[in-house]
Amino acid sequence: MTDVMLVLNAGSSSVKAAAYSFDAPATLLWKGSIGGIGGAPLYEARLGSAAGETVTLDDEDMPQTHGPLIRWMLKRLRHEMPSLNIVAAGHRVVHGGRYFDAPILIDDNALETLHSLSELAPGHQPHNLSGIHAIRDTWPQIPQVACFDTAFHRSQPKVAQTFALPRRFAEQGIVRYGFHGLSYEYIASVLPRHAGPKANGRFIVAHLGHGASLCAIEKGHSVATTMGFTVLDGLMMGKRSGSIDPGLILHLLRHQGMNAQEVELMLRRESGLLGVSGISDDMRDLVASDDPHAQEAIDLFVHSIVSNAGSLIAQMGGLEGLVFTAGIGEHSPLIREKVVKKLAWLGMRLDPVANEAGAVRISTDDSDLPVFAIPTDEEGIIAEHTRLLTYRVKAAAL
Repeated sequence: MTDVMLVLNAGSSSVKAAAYSFDAPATLLWKGSIGGIGGAPLYEARLGSAAGETVTLDDEDMPQTHGPLIRWMLKRLRHEMPSLNIVAAGHRVVHGGRYFDAPILIDDNALETLHSLSELAPGHQPHNLSGIHAIRDTWPQIPQVACFDTAFHRSQPKVAQTFALPRRFAEQGIVRYGFHGLSYEYIASVLPRHAGPKANGRFIVAHLGHGASLCAIEKGHSVATTMGFTVLDGLMMGKRSGSIDPGLILHLLRHQGMNAQEVELMLRRESGLLGVSGISDDMRDLVASDDPHAQEAIDLFVHSIVSNAGSLIAQMGGLEGLVFTAGIGEHSPLIREKVVKKLAWLGMRLDPVANEAGAVRISTDDSDLPVFAIPTDEEGIIAEHTRLLTYRVKAAAL
């Protein structure tokens, strides 16, 4: 039997899972995912680096929600790899609120607190927690670790976390939390490998996916980020609006006949790339389209990135480099090209050949600032935290 850690990363419409060897350095042994939850779920899995399998889960008896689908995937894992001995599990949990600024071992009290935070991230937190419950049902004896998307940003100065609201709201925990922290933590950990001593300087990391944000990182720590109290803030995204005038929401409520639920649905599910283009929330579809509305959505997305980057550069007092990551950041040469072109005044120069090839360094040798496209690995960073915390538990028990 091989001792392994299981990592679950449950999103709004998907679940990613991975099994890593428990010994350091962790080795990826199995990877699985279910996408399209709520529509036509699709299961994909592979062993190590081997070719994988794909199964369409369209049977009418197949569960269509996160919890049952996660349990189905865990059962499938036990069938596919009976030699694995699951000794610990780690989870991406979007919101740690003001309570958690580092990964934690999950107990009943912590789980109750995490459930209380679901209203702050209703599209993610309940799904994260459904994975924790699924593991408890399947392997009730193993330790579980929660790793928070908000934790990386707790290093920010207080001024970067505070809204200009009456003080009582901040005392209640209504502050700028920031998200995508596990992705940023991973990029900060590997940046020295690519940028050398410059990695200790001031970088902007652009996590550009269906959800998108920027983070100002200095000396490996978060200084500021574009997302705030919720994942709606900051950049324009796949279906989310990003930052808008708060007075606009009041106008919609008072003069457009909309209620709070309708406004929330519009901002979360009907805006962003989808809303502006009227075509798709997938950047690949927009890049391939000759519809002028698709180009308008792309241009607005780039404008959102560049204008927010300017704010972060000002907050850091300068810039030593730029990193693209996540789905769009890693796989869209066009978006990288457009963003770097808008930031050329900083001395960035893009290498078009490296950019099209998806190289790690995509700036020219004579560029004043280096530009990178680095794949993120949220599951890998969760696995490392899970291993370290589980070792501590074992050591304390000796």
